[in-house]
Amino acid sequence: MNALSMLLLRSLCLALFLCAALPGPADAAQPRRKVIIDQDTLGPGGSNMRSVLMLLQAPDVEVLGIVVCTGDGWRDESLASLLRMLELVQRTDVPVYAGAAFPLVNSAARTKAWEARFGPLVWKGAWTQAYTDGRPRSEYHADPFAIPPMAEGRPTLKVQPESGVAFMLRSVRQYPGQVTIWAGGPMTDLALAARQDPQFASLAKELVFMGGSFNPVPADNRFAEEYVHSPRREFNLFFDAEAATAVLHETWPRITQLPVDPTTRTLFTPALQAEIGRGKTPVATYVATYGGEYPLWDELAAAVWLDPTLVTRRKTLLVDVATGDDAGLGGTLSWPLGRGPKLGEREVDVVLDVDVPRFERLMVQLLSQARPGR
Repeated sequence: MNALSMLLLRSLCLALFLCAALPGPADAAQPRRKVIIDQDTLGPGGSNMRSVLMLLQAPDVEVLGIVVCTGDGWRDESLASLLRMLELVQRTDVPVYAGAAFPLVNSAARTKAWEARFGPLVWKGAWTQAYTDGRPRSEYHADPFAIPPMAEGRPTLKVQPESGVAFMLRSVRQYPGQVTIWAGGPMTDLALAARQDPQFASLAKELVFMGGSFNPVPADNRFAEEYVHSPRREFNLFFDAEAATAVLHETWPRITQLPVDPTTRTLFTPALQAEIGRGKTPVATYVATYGGEYPLWDELAAAVWLDPTLVTRRKTLLVDVATGDDAGLGGTLSWPLGRGPKLGEREVDVVLDVDVPRFERLMVQLLSQARPGR
């Protein structure tokens, strides 16, 4: 082989090496993480809606759809609030599905009877008629299918004809092992899905949920009243305790829980609201218009899934929910690994603390930036 041939051969080898090192079309970008949001989207604004917006705004996330159940508000009014929010933030491409209108067992009458025996609850969601200081709750209505006048206006966007449960079952079979179920409200829809298809949980990638309470440090705000005297009680799990225990016994590949504990150091302050509002995007304008000074319950649950490095303390525990006819109804039960009652308790990755300043920066960035891809 002469010198010229050797030079050409070396040039060809170098070219092939460089081509192999460059990312091809499939490697240029990682596939977006698929997620189904299951929420009780009482609006306008508030923690429920802001968490949905964070997930919609994340550039590496594909929201397959949003399922809405009764929780903080009745299902139908919450659906209307979500649909209107999607219109205002220009995300009418996201499909919305109707979930459960009622918990599996609980009801307004059952809750009232429970309170007569064990004392008043701070928050009862859709059937909260008055606050603990005696002020009537203006948003309350007894008709589960009524949609009161909406400050943000009524939507023209419609709910999908397919039920929320059917949508979730179809999605996990379409994308086995790829779909995260992110739950920010009661677990009624998930329990119904699991009972209809025993493979539902195992076909999902994971369950991430906001709910439960272990040993929260009381915050210096009015929301501490909900857990300061009953540290193991939390609304999402109490509202449909039977659904929660059923879901936590399913064969999820992985479960991540964001309880009340790390949220006590958070609050959606006027300063955060104003900072987001300066973004001048449709999302930023919605958040600035319909804010509300609440702890960042669901926003934090969204954030720790989007960026797990925000977590500074976590623990793997066996977790369940109390369903007895007593004062402990809906309370969070937990045991160290290997020391539970051996009734099918699952290992749960419990998030106990987070880097709050970094979390706030992430939230502000997501809620003030332009829509991904635009």
